[in-house]
Amino acid sequence: MMYNYDTVTEAIQGLKQRGYSLDFNVQVEKECLICHAPALNLSADDFRIDEVYRFEGDSDPGDEMVVYAVSSDRHHAKG
Repeated sequence: MMYNYDTVTEAIQGLKQRGYSLDFNVQVEKECLICHAPALNLSADDFRIDEVYRFEGDSDPGDEMVVYAVSSDRHHAKG
């Protein structure tokens, strides 16, 4: 089921309520997702993208953001 959110903050709060509690960031040099607490590095084979939410700025294209909901069965992680 896909949810609709009006803002990035709403999306992050909604995902956290549904168990996506970790904060992953892309680490380009290592081609992986990284989480600092707990320490996790996920390669492309270690996770799947469950949902994607795109947000556009009203006047500045530089304000565009994308929120991904990812999960890893192997590491029992969602973020």
